[in-house]
Amino acid sequence: MARIAVIGAGTGAMAAAARLAVAGDKVTVYERSASYGGSLGRHEHEGFVFDTGPGLLHLPAVQRDLFVKTGKESLEQCVTLTQVDPASRHLFADGTAVSLPNASRAGVASALDAALGAGAGERWTGFLERARDAWDRSRRPLLEEPLRADHQVLGRDPYPALRQRRLLRTRQAATVAEIGAWELADTRLAALLDGYALAYGLDPRTAPASAALLPYMEQTFGSWYVMGGMRELARAVYERCVARRVEFAFGAEVVRVVEKDGRAAGVELTGGEVAEADRVVLGVRPHADLVPGQQVWGADDVTVRGGSVPGRFTVLLSLRGGREADAVHRTVVHSADGAAEQEAVFGGRVAAHPTVTVLRPDDPATRPDGAHEAVTLSAVVAPQGPVEWTDPEVRRRFADVLVERAEAAVPGLRERILHTEVRTPAETEAETGAEGGAVPPPALAGAQGAYLHPGNLTRLPGLYLAGGWSHPGGGLAHAGMSGTLVAGLVVEGDGFRGSR
Repeated sequence: MARIAVIGAGTGAMAAAARLAVAGDKVTVYERSASYGGSLGRHEHEGFVFDTGPGLLHLPAVQRDLFVKTGKESLEQCVTLTQVDPASRHLFADGTAVSLPNASRAGVASALDAALGAGAGERWTGFLERARDAWDRSRRPLLEEPLRADHQVLGRDPYPALRQRRLLRTRQAATVAEIGAWELADTRLAALLDGYALAYGLDPRTAPASAALLPYMEQTFGSWYVMGGMRELARAVYERCVARRVEFAFGAEVVRVVEKDGRAAGVELTGGEVAEADRVVLGVRPHADLVPGQQVWGADDVTVRGGSVPGRFTVLLSLRGGREADAVHRTVVHSADGAAEQEAVFGGRVAAHPTVTVLRPDDPATRPDGAHEAVTLSAVVAPQGPVEWTDPEVRRRFADVLVERAEAAVPGLRERILHTEVRTPAETEAETGAEGGAVPPPALAGAQGAYLHPGNLTRLPGLYLAGGWSHPGGGLAHAGMSGTLVAGLVVEGDGFRGSR
């Protein structure tokens, strides 16, 4: 029985912990905060309940596999999953609105034709067909295997971009923005695609064309909500860990990975206490202080991405008045100037006209009664540091901007507000320790490997990486995959190449 120390209680780290415990290891999770869940936080106020992290679940097969492999009760026996339909409503700058059905490619095409004009659905469907090819080409090496030693092969973009005649020569789209301009040929379809990239913290101007996988995954496998709030998913994973006899130490901050005889041998906590271990799983953002004097995080040119990764600005609204019967769970109010928004977010400034996501779950557990409603507004923003998100005036002004823009989705919103709670990258940094409150994006192929994450297997024997800051990147599905890969590497050895 090996002793495993897991640093952090995010969902990716807990997924690794549960799988390792099932394999017979003695697992202890050390979490700096008072609770589990990482980004899957919760805020409660006078009967109103809000998610403070992801609001929807995509690719639920990752979570289902975790529960199948770690116990008798399935995911659906531990939480109540509901498909969100329509999956999303989109409001564009010209006043056009379109509601996209959940997991129905034909339905999406019909909705786009009806809202944007004949041919829009066909162009989007053609794009998704090419995205499917990219998915088929990259799914296993990008998502289902540990990062390969020859990971440079992932530097080639798997998206089969159409050949375009541009400036007297033939070119192919290499970025999300170029797909929108050259292949979709409609500013609203381009804004729709840009919105998927931006929601994951990716700059459409530079994100590789392979980011087409993101709308493909959502529109193919669907969007799901966990009744009671997404925090319930974290609770279920935590309880599965406890049932498998994983031990948790909360309020236990790890300051250093202990090294002995050239391998990881435990963790040192604040105050100097050392907990010995045979292996260590790092489930938080890697930084040099954790393993002084060594560069261990990845293979060759795959490094930890810097502080330019954006964060999230969230406004939690307690409202008087009940939710209308035809209200949509998720509405995206697109920016009137996407280029200016991207320049601001990725240039370290506050956007004047941000893209705002409005979440209105039809869930009695989120509100005191039927005469009230809990609504969450969010936008992708520059991290803490370039913008001083602790400044009360900066926070107030930007929250007002989000409320104003969200009124397009919820008419009369401002008059219904009973209470407002604002959360910024500054709160994210304080609670999770992520520099600048940055939220990790998913790994992507292409761009010469610039969008890959450090591999799960590090250069220090006995030290592994799990969670959103490691391969295959951020998001609930990707973080869950990282836990699967780490468990495989620990149990089966460094030659593990993923489940088949």
